[in-house]
Amino acid sequence: QVHVVESGGGLVQAGDSLRLACARSGRTLTSDIIGWFRQAPGKEREFVAGVRASDGIYKYANFAKDRFDIDRDNAKEMVYLQMNNLKPEDTAVYYCAVYQASWGSPSTQTVDYHYWGQGTQVTVAS
Repeated sequence: QVHVVESGGGLVQAGDSLRLACARSGRTLTSDIIGWFRQAPGKEREFVAGVRASDGIYKYANFAKDRFDIDRDNAKEMVYLQMNNLKPEDTAVYYCAVYQASWGSPSTQTVDYHYWGQGTQVTVAS
């Protein structure tokens, strides 16, 4: 079992930045793949960014490529999502999720992720 806890959400103004943090514990592996997803009211959960803990291979959703940055600190078993120039449409609950795989770049599919946190709310006011 892997435990996942997100933090760092809040209420910000458009154009501001936020840094979300994802802490994982339990039966973690160096091959863990950690993904960030988000879900806005009335919408499906969507992939934001993902990273493989062992070698830093990453993937971004198209909307995140220019404004978001995913990073990891393996010593602390932490993954961060730096979000810049936030927009009202970024308002959502942001989730961190983990799965364990020995190969491949981060999946963008929610069904591939086995362990999920409770989410952290990000609200961007216009």
